[in-house]
Amino acid sequence: MQIFPFSAIVGQERMRRALILNAISPQIGGVLIRGERGTAKSTAARALAALLPSIRIVADCPFSCDPDRPEQLCDTCRERLASSDTLPVEVRQTRFVDLPVSATEDRVVGTLDLERAIKHGERHFEPGVLATANRGLLYVDEVNLLDDHVVDLLLDSAAMGVNVVEREGISFSHPARFILVGTMNPEEGDLRPQLLDRFALCVDIHGILDADARVEILRRRIAFEQDYDGFADLWYAQESELSTRILQAQELLPSVTHQDRDLYSIARLTAEMDVDGHRADIVILKTALAQAAFEGRDRIREVDILLAAELALPHRLRRTPFEDTGSKMEKLAQRLEQARQEATEQDAKADKAEGQKKKPLTPPTASK
Repeated sequence: MQIFPFSAIVGQERMRRALILNAISPQIGGVLIRGERGTAKSTAARALAALLPSIRIVADCPFSCDPDRPEQLCDTCRERLASSDTLPVEVRQTRFVDLPVSATEDRVVGTLDLERAIKHGERHFEPGVLATANRGLLYVDEVNLLDDHVVDLLLDSAAMGVNVVEREGISFSHPARFILVGTMNPEEGDLRPQLLDRFALCVDIHGILDADARVEILRRRIAFEQDYDGFADLWYAQESELSTRILQAQELLPSVTHQDRDLYSIARLTAEMDVDGHRADIVILKTALAQAAFEGRDRIREVDILLAAELALPHRLRRTPFEDTGSKMEKLAQRLEQARQEATEQDAKADKAEGQKKKPLTPPTASK
């Protein structure tokens, strides 16, 4: 399948950043992309999946278990490991799983064969979409048209990292850690507030109005359709570099730290923005940690917090008939720009200080 390169997408910086951060840390809890038709929502989701590094899986496992994480193995892989001490391993590309709007609960979570369990005492599980999506990217187009109960199940699994199926006293569980990407056109109806809040990040995108940018979109699309191989080669270096950065960020993420002052900064920010509940605070912290890892740093900064808030707050701000939430986001954007400038100045000072340390000593002039 010919997939448009992620790096070749013009504009839509927030959408691309939200997707990358979820790829670095799926524990963030997914991203909802809202926008009209033809704004590269599905293109970006497919492109991200193609960009992700290959993964090691247990061969023949329907849940793509990670052989290097014994604590996250399914029941079957645990039994195989206990009996043989080793598991067969293979390497494959990260999966892109597309969930149809017509999907039922059984199609999503899987089914238990109750007849076999009752007659033969065997527990047999027929895997569903969540099993296929484990350690991959689960894409839900027109998520606002999906049954609310199914959306709830998806969000539960994305948050907990496990899928539990219970029928008539029989239960089965398997790992379900995936990058959740939902897209929707607000013109076709919105999600209920309870479900909307459970998407960790949300990005509102619009068609690009700048003439030069629109022309560039046309040029790239024409080049992609006329000569896919040549176009892919043209963007190979950028794609490879971004893929490497994501992999390095994934490896660095467990080492990224925060301080109490960062927690207070997050709490003050959400209080000032009049955000209900505490889910936003948790999401901002997780996203800031991923942002710092993507930048190659082992500690978060204020700019990371503000960048995370830019993605975590738009769908959580209170909306009243006489209040414009746009003004709050505008203030946040101003604070973000100031934080970026301060971070740039700090980096420049640090580089200068480092350069002075490494500067060779000038030998003293010999006295006459």
